[in-house]
Amino acid sequence: MRYEIQSRCLMLARHIITTGDTVRQTARRFGLSKSSVHKDIHERLKILHPGLFMEVQAVMNFHHQVRHLRGGEATRARWEKIRQAR
Repeated sequence: MRYEIQSRCLMLARHIITTGDTVRQTARRFGLSKSSVHKDIHERLKILHPGLFMEVQAVMNFHHQVRHLRGGEATRARWEKIRQAR
């Protein structure tokens, strides 16, 4: 694995752990695609740094558990905006 990719994996992992950002937020912040961030975190980091991978997984599991709540909030906000426009 190239050095640039290794350092990017570590940088993304540290960012996710410190900020608690989702994969999409992290991708937007670093100007990468969601697929690249996901591959870096879930495949490359596991090989590169297993300890850091476990910490990132804890954050990702939390996001997975509350994702249905965030979706509900987005839908509620969208319908509220439509109601106010009427």
